[in-house]
Amino acid sequence: MLVELAIKNFAIISSLRLQFHQGMTALTGETGAGKSIIIDAMGLLCGSRGSSDYIREGSNKCSLEGLFELPKSSQLNELLHELGIETEDELLIVQRDISQSGKNICRVNGRTLTLANLRRIGAFLVDIQGQNEHQELLQPDRHLHLLDQFGGQKFHELLERYQQAYEKFQHLNKQMRKIQVNEQSYVQRVDMLHFQQDEIASANLLPNEEEELVEEREKLGNYQKIVDSLAKSYALLTNDEENSLDGIGAALTNMQDIAHLDNEYETISENLQSAFYLLQDAAGDISRQLDSLSFDEGRLEEVNQRLELIRQLKRKYGESIPEILAYYDEIKKELAESAFSEGQLEQLAKEVHIQEQVVWHFAEELHQERKRIARKLAKAIVTELKELYMEYSQFEVRFNNGKKILHENGFDEVEFYLTTNPGEPLKPLVKVASGGELSRMLLALKTIFSQSQGITSIVFDEVDTGVSGRVAQAIAEKIAKIAENSQVLCITHLPQVAAIADYQYYIKKEVSQGRTQTIVSELAPHLRINEIARMLAGAEVTDLTLEHAKELLAMAGH
Repeated sequence: MLVELAIKNFAIISSLRLQFHQGMTALTGETGAGKSIIIDAMGLLCGSRGSSDYIREGSNKCSLEGLFELPKSSQLNELLHELGIETEDELLIVQRDISQSGKNICRVNGRTLTLANLRRIGAFLVDIQGQNEHQELLQPDRHLHLLDQFGGQKFHELLERYQQAYEKFQHLNKQMRKIQVNEQSYVQRVDMLHFQQDEIASANLLPNEEEELVEEREKLGNYQKIVDSLAKSYALLTNDEENSLDGIGAALTNMQDIAHLDNEYETISENLQSAFYLLQDAAGDISRQLDSLSFDEGRLEEVNQRLELIRQLKRKYGESIPEILAYYDEIKKELAESAFSEGQLEQLAKEVHIQEQVVWHFAEELHQERKRIARKLAKAIVTELKELYMEYSQFEVRFNNGKKILHENGFDEVEFYLTTNPGEPLKPLVKVASGGELSRMLLALKTIFSQSQGITSIVFDEVDTGVSGRVAQAIAEKIAKIAENSQVLCITHLPQVAAIADYQYYIKKEVSQGRTQTIVSELAPHLRINEIARMLAGAEVTDLTLEHAKELLAMAGH
């Protein structure tokens, strides 16, 4: 469940921190006060797309933070482990910042995540139901997804096995078609890849080889210059007749004789001594270099040929040896996956046929299981609709009996059919349901799913639109029933819904220092009476509406 929500510089909200409870919480207030903004913030924390448009005017960024109790879900635990997210005290802290540049920073328990991974986690935390879900009911291609939600663990394990088999079938089929579409060009490409692979492999390239060869070529190409320079340097330092070492040695002897007479003489003596020893070392190093030098014209030719080979390979396959080797790995992988021969194509065709039979077998199992689930779902929905004053409703999940075409979820195509009037035939839901009936259909589905799925937090964003009277009371009771299994936050304009809630938050706009901002406060019992009376009466609250508000709260047990 959502324990706490903090919002800063988001739309017309300057700064807001809310604490929520288990059970049902109603969010009420005048239209435009900012109720839906709070739901938008929750959606962003769960991975919905955001933009700089959400940032409060005059601010550089908006910040959102949510504290959630960790749902009891093995799937979520596996996901958190996969993403390297540690949990303490069974809590998750979800943070999201959006800057004016449009950059999003998402964190869960301090670990930075991509928006896609935040969305994966958010699916376990909050289920927001609003006008989009109404639209989902009006889209027949989404009905299969809704039906599958009603399936149990056994069904979802079967669906996963089907999807794995289908993915393998698609991969094999794609390989076979790739070969069949253009065998000649395929064979030509394979030949070319083999040639490239052999050419690169025969070169036996080493990652830092080119730099080492260039250095060696420079030395070999400047051999005589190097020998002359070393010889002259050595002679100047060690010549028998007159050399630098003897001169510095003599100077050192003379300065040592007078070093004790003055500190500056002593410093000069020490510097000459250091220079003498350094030059002795340099002379030794030069001598060793002269001894080790040798010139091999054949080796220079080998180096030049090797560098020319590397230049040609770079022109064909990459700008550096590491790039050439990376390309080599790519073509080696492609050849391993796509080596072609008549026998292999025939074998691949057999594998495709066998895998297709496996997929159809799983698809048929899915179909039979869905028919069972559909009957169970239809019965449950009719029961729920009766409790929402749609007593004569009949509901049915109809399967497309046309040509069976495999897709990622089987071959089934389904559509919801409904009739709400006795004697009238069942028709597609999209053609017969009014706004109020859609609200009740959505609540019926959510009641069923919340009992079977154990969703941690459910948000209803004005799903009670288009109803009143006893239907409004029935919807209120239905939402309260859902709150027995899940935390429920409900934006509503219906006093019946607000009254039945365990808690009520009042949302209003205020102008402070010339700026509009949203204020949210949890209502004490006596303030709930006034707010529900306002919802009943509109602009003018009378003693009668206050009594009616008290009666609604009393009926709800408050």
